[in-house]
Amino acid sequence: MKARLAATLALAIMLPLGGCGLQPMYAGGSSAAVARGLAGVDVPPIPGRAGWLLRNALVERFEAGSDASPAYRLDVRIDDTLQALGVLNDDTVSRERRILRTRYQLVDLESGEILLDATAGSDAGIDVVSSEYATIAAEQTALENLSKEVAERMVTQIALTLRERNRTLGEREAQSAAPARANESD
Repeated sequence: MKARLAATLALAIMLPLGGCGLQPMYAGGSSAAVARGLAGVDVPPIPGRAGWLLRNALVERFEAGSDASPAYRLDVRIDDTLQALGVLNDDTVSRERRILRTRYQLVDLESGEILLDATAGSDAGIDVVSSEYATIAAEQTALENLSKEVAERMVTQIALTLRERNRTLGEREAQSAAPARANESD
């Protein structure tokens, strides 16, 4: 009885989604337009350790190992800060916050047009303990995790931008092809 109710509820929830135009972003796998677009993003080196970690995370997500020639360039400026949050009576820090913020632009290499100008960021709390080594290790781990998280946010926004660009270009091509077909039938 519970299984039937769960199936009916799932069907009731899924039915309206079919008509809303909801589509998977990566439909078509690695041959989809968005996946090909992401594989065509070149990420120049970003200064600093945070930049190196962020660039590696981006390259991994863009599947830059593919043979696609770059169609886009991703320019990234990064800001990595460490703030003391919890200060004890003896002026020692008990808690820190690591903040990683980026400003990035996706540039079409063919036209030089800036397709996306956006920011992404995240932060993480770090407990400062009596062991200096443990605190440094926690700060480094936080930076590694933040780099991955910020890269994921950037890639999602870039994928949405590329999907919208492909949709707009497809509509333009369809509109320009319609008058040509009408002229052929005359």
